[in-house]
Amino acid sequence: MRSLVLVVAVLAACGASSAKPPVASTNAPAMHWGLVLHGGAGAIARDKLTPEREAAIRAALEQALRAGHDALAHGGSSLDAVTAAIVILEDSPYFNAGKGAVFTHDGVNELDAAIMNGKTRTAGAVAGVRTIKNPILLARAVMEKSRHVMLVGAGAEELAGIAGIEKVDPSYFRTEERWQELQNALKNDKFGTVGVVALDKSGGLAAGTSTGGLTNKRYGRVGDSPIIGAGTYADDHCAVSATGHGEFFIRYTVARDICARLEYAGRTLVQAADDVVMDELVHVGGEGGVIAMDQEGHVAMPFNTPGMYRGYIGDDGVPHVDIYR
Repeated sequence: MRSLVLVVAVLAACGASSAKPPVASTNAPAMHWGLVLHGGAGAIARDKLTPEREAAIRAALEQALRAGHDALAHGGSSLDAVTAAIVILEDSPYFNAGKGAVFTHDGVNELDAAIMNGKTRTAGAVAGVRTIKNPILLARAVMEKSRHVMLVGAGAEELAGIAGIEKVDPSYFRTEERWQELQNALKNDKFGTVGVVALDKSGGLAAGTSTGGLTNKRYGRVGDSPIIGAGTYADDHCAVSATGHGEFFIRYTVARDICARLEYAGRTLVQAADDVVMDELVHVGGEGGVIAMDQEGHVAMPFNTPGMYRGYIGDDGVPHVDIYR
């Protein structure tokens, strides 16, 4: 309960905090503590984003970075930072998670999320929920308030009622942009995700991911985001959140594979992430990217698509955001 109160307080304060302007960058130096985020990877082209929309997306990424940073700066855990930042992204209509979730083939929204504590390797995940405003909060409740790791559908929503997680009418998720995407989905299925990895002042790592899944998905499809080891993973060596074509990330257990390469193969974080995203996935046609941090504060953000919404912020409090290569 103390952690949830801290997160709420941080979210309330982040909008009023004095802040330095964001800096665009594709490289991230090692940091003592901080966080990295993504808002999805895919066919993101400069000529398809109006200046106004790009500015709004960058502002949302910056706001999420500041929320996570404020949690860490006030002594919060990496879990608090991950939660605070993802809540901001879930509340934005610009990303495929929470408010901006895409539609299934049947014209409904089914949301997935996962969170993992690297120190304890405890984790929580939910899949196929339809009325949860912030699935990342429910995933954390699964981890902290149940004996289980993953809950699905009605059972997950039942826990939400017990844990006091906010529910909304399904119409909350209906945005005109996402509805039009469904109408065009037979021609061009889309994927997207939001995710955060964080390192706190005590050296604790955490990872979290939230998504609406594939546009036009059918038959209760669940992607990699809520699957521990595929789209989300953290241990005491590294933390990873993935975005992309989930079926490939599941088959190749991408998030765990990256961390395992640090532990067993002696690869650096950047080497391990590049090995998986830029080599193995490319070889089999898997599109997407990851964000990753290790316990020494090194950062990796590889992606094999035209763009990935991404950003990071360290202990200096300066947010860095970028979209394209």
